[in-house]
Amino acid sequence: MQEILVFSGTSEGRKLAEVLASCGICVTVCVATEYGQEVMEDSKKITVLVGRLNQQEIEALFQKKPWQVVIDATHPYATEVTENIRKACESQGKEVLRLVRREGKKAEHVHYVDSTEEAAAYLNQTKGNIFLTTGSKEIAGYMERIEDTSRIYARILPGTAELEKCHQLGLKGRQIICMQGPFSEELNLAMMREVQAAWLVTKETAGAGGYPEKIQAARRAGAKAVVIRRPKETGYSMEEILEKLGIHKEEKKKVSLIGIGMGNAGTLTLEGYRCIKEAELLIGAKRMIASIPEELRQGKEQFISYQTEEIFQCITEHAKCSKIAILFSGDVGFYSGAQKLWERLEQWKIQNNTSCQMELLCGISSVVYFASCIGMSWEDMKLMSLHGRNQNVIGALSQQEKVFTLTGGAAGIRELCRELIIYGLEDTQIYIGRQLGGEEQTIEKGSPKEFQNYEKEGLCVLVLVNESAKKAVVTHGIPDEEFLREKVPMTKEEVRSISISKLQLSKESVIYDIGAGTGSISVECARMAVDGMVYAIEKKPEAGALIQKNSEKLAAKNLQVVVGEAPEMLENLPTPTHAFIGGNSGKLEEILLCLWEKNPEVRIVINAISLETIAEVTHLIKKYNFSQKEIVQVNIAKAKEIGSYQMMMGQNPVYVVTLQR
Repeated sequence: MQEILVFSGTSEGRKLAEVLASCGICVTVCVATEYGQEVMEDSKKITVLVGRLNQQEIEALFQKKPWQVVIDATHPYATEVTENIRKACESQGKEVLRLVRREGKKAEHVHYVDSTEEAAAYLNQTKGNIFLTTGSKEIAGYMERIEDTSRIYARILPGTAELEKCHQLGLKGRQIICMQGPFSEELNLAMMREVQAAWLVTKETAGAGGYPEKIQAARRAGAKAVVIRRPKETGYSMEEILEKLGIHKEEKKKVSLIGIGMGNAGTLTLEGYRCIKEAELLIGAKRMIASIPEELRQGKEQFISYQTEEIFQCITEHAKCSKIAILFSGDVGFYSGAQKLWERLEQWKIQNNTSCQMELLCGISSVVYFASCIGMSWEDMKLMSLHGRNQNVIGALSQQEKVFTLTGGAAGIRELCRELIIYGLEDTQIYIGRQLGGEEQTIEKGSPKEFQNYEKEGLCVLVLVNESAKKAVVTHGIPDEEFLREKVPMTKEEVRSISISKLQLSKESVIYDIGAGTGSISVECARMAVDGMVYAIEKKPEAGALIQKNSEKLAAKNLQVVVGEAPEMLENLPTPTHAFIGGNSGKLEEILLCLWEKNPEVRIVINAISLETIAEVTHLIKKYNFSQKEIVQVNIAKAKEIGSYQMMMGQNPVYVVTLQR
C-alpha cells in the first residue's frame, strides 16, 4: 500500500489528506498543535502526529517508514517549517510536493504590508481599537511595537498555552477572545462590533482560512483592514498534486435548490449566500440571477431558465459540475417551482442509481416579508395564490379574517376587487405590495372600490382583511329567510342540514346538485367545500338565474350554474365526488347510471317526497349492489303563532336516501 506523509497546517492540507485516505492510501499527517489534530475529521483512516519538528527530527521521521511521497501543506507564513522540510528531503534524497493556495482577488479599501513590523508601524499612526486575528504566535510582535497596547483585542485558539502566553505578554482578560473557527461573516462582524474595532489585522490567505469573511465583516463594521501579504511561493494546487499521484478526484455532485427571498442581497439568507458562493453553476430565471450580488456571480457559469425540464436537462449535461445552485424567488416551499424540480431530480436519481446530493434551502417568503412591511402578524392568515391558479379567495375570505394571496398583476387585482364587490365583500380592507424588496417597492392600502381600476403593473401580493369573518358561522344551516325565493321550490333548512351531513363533504369535494331549485343546497355545499366546486344543474332558466343571485348574495363563488336537464347536462362536467338529487324529472335510474359511469364511488344523497319516488328507490336498491344504503324519513314541525298560542305545524315528510356503491 502506498504511504504518503503530509505536513499540514491549512484547511487545504486537511482536505488533501482526506481525499488521499478516501482513495485507500495510507496517510500520516504531521500537525504542530493539538488543535490541528482535532480538525482532522477522519482519524480512523489517517494517522496524526502532533508536535513541531526541526530538520533533524524530520529526517529521523523519514527513517520510520518508506514514505513514497512527502507533501508540504503547511501555512504559507510558516516559512521556517517549509525550509526545514525542504532541507530534510534534500538530505534524504526525497522529493517534496509543496501545496499552495490559489491567489485571491485583491480586496479594496485594504492596507497591505509585508511584515508584523510594518503593520505595527502603520497602526501606531492611527487611532481606535485593533482586532488582531493573526494567531497567538504573532501577538508578541504587536505587544512590543504598538505604543498603546490597550487598543489590542486578540482572537486566539482556546488552548491553555495560548491563553497563558497572552497573559504573560500583558493582555488583560477582556482583551482576549478564545474561540475555535471557522468564523462566519456574521460572527466576525459581531465580535468587531463588540470590541468597537476600528482596525482588523489579518494575513492574506485568499479564499481559505475565513479571509473573505473577515474582510467583508470589516467593511460592514466600518473598520479598515491591515493585511500582511502572503510570501511568494511556488508549488502545486491540490488538483495538480492529485494528478501527479495518478489520482482523479471525483467530487459528489451536489444540487441546491435555494429560496433567495425578495430578490435583493438583504433578504438572501447566509446559508443561501454560502451555497451560491461555492457553486460552479447558477441556474434560474433572468430576474433571479440578476438579483444576486455581482461578487457571487463572477467566474461562474450561468443558465437562464425557469422551466423544470430545461433546468433538468442543464443539470444532466453538466456531469462534471460538482456544485450547482438553482435559484427560486421567496421560499422554496411557498408556491414555488422547486417542488416539481425536486420530484424530477428524485426520479432521475432512482432511475440512474446516482449518488447526487440534493438539498432545499429555505428563503424569506413574500408573505413573511410583506406582513412585516405592514406591521401585521401572519400566523392566522390563509395563504393562497391567484398567480396562474384558480383558487376560491372569496370563499376563504368569507370564513377567514385575513387572506394573503399572490396575484397575476394589475389585471388580477382588478378582477378580484370586482368579485369582492359582487359577492358582498366591499368592506374588505386591501393591502397591495408591489415589487417587494426592489427599488420600486410600493405599499398601498384601500378598498375594493378604490382598487377596482388598478393599473400599476409589476409583481404584486395582497393581504385582504375582512373583520366580519370573525362572526362567520362555521356550520351549515343558513336560515331559509336568507335565500331569495320568488316562486322556486326550496329544500327547507332542517332537511337541508340532515341531507348535507349525509353527503359527508370534504373541503375539496366536487358536487353535483341536480334539480337545484333556489340553490340552497348548492350554496351550503359551496361554503363548506371551499376548495372544491359545486355544479347546480337546473332545467328552468328562471331558477338558474335565482341560483346565481343567491350565490352572489351568500358569497358562494365556487358555484357554477348549469341550465338544462340531467343526465344530458352532466356528461361534460368534471368528475363528481358527491351528488345531491332534489329533482329528477322521472329519470332517476338514468341519472344514477351516468353518475356511476363518471365515478363508481360517488356518494349520492336523494331527497324524495312522493311514495312513487321511494318505490323507485327501493327497486333500484334491489337491482344494484351498494356498500352503503340508507333511507331516513324526516318529519319536521315548526311552531307557528296562532292568536295567543304557539301551535306546531307539520311539514311534508321527506325521505333522505344515501347510496354508495
